[in-house]
Amino acid sequence: MKVLIAYYSETGNTEKIAKAIHEVASQNHESYLKRVNKVKVEDLFNSDLVFLGSACHDSNLAKPILRILKKIPISPNFKLAGFYTHSTYPPEKNKSLFEKWAGECSKTFEKLEREKEINFKGCFRCQGAPSPPIEMFIHKTIITDEEEWVEYLEEVKKHPNKLDLENAKKFAQDILN
Repeated sequence: MKVLIAYYSETGNTEKIAKAIHEVASQNHESYLKRVNKVKVEDLFNSDLVFLGSACHDSNLAKPILRILKKIPISPNFKLAGFYTHSTYPPEKNKSLFEKWAGECSKTFEKLEREKEINFKGCFRCQGAPSPPIEMFIHKTIITDEEEWVEYLEEVKKHPNKLDLENAKKFAQDILN
């Protein structure tokens, strides 16, 4: 099977997840790892399975990923799996904050599945350390309590961690099976 792992990453968080997925995909498949700015729409159609990854921006996938999603026609011949990294609390810890600040990412993939009639295999997500401007934004608008901020920052800067990478690999293996 021909597999394309295409991703957008500013801080390296999403790139780490993409590399973990590629590590699994390349074991038994013809696998290509590319930054999304190096991907042409034809690359999607020359693949059997596309893993598409993004950092979460403005509660949704980053604009370069949204642009490529718009170019996908109805009923493409490839399967799609999504992945993304976010800098907010995971939904298990604070569902309302996650929904507000990262919740559109999964919904965008699900909407794509319905609107483009694409064979969508699922989505993986994990926390990732924020860039300095996002870190300041989070502190000024989301987590303003200093004690909570210190605790949050200490935790989020650990991600993606070894467990996140192992979970990404398991996600990839499940999709490939």
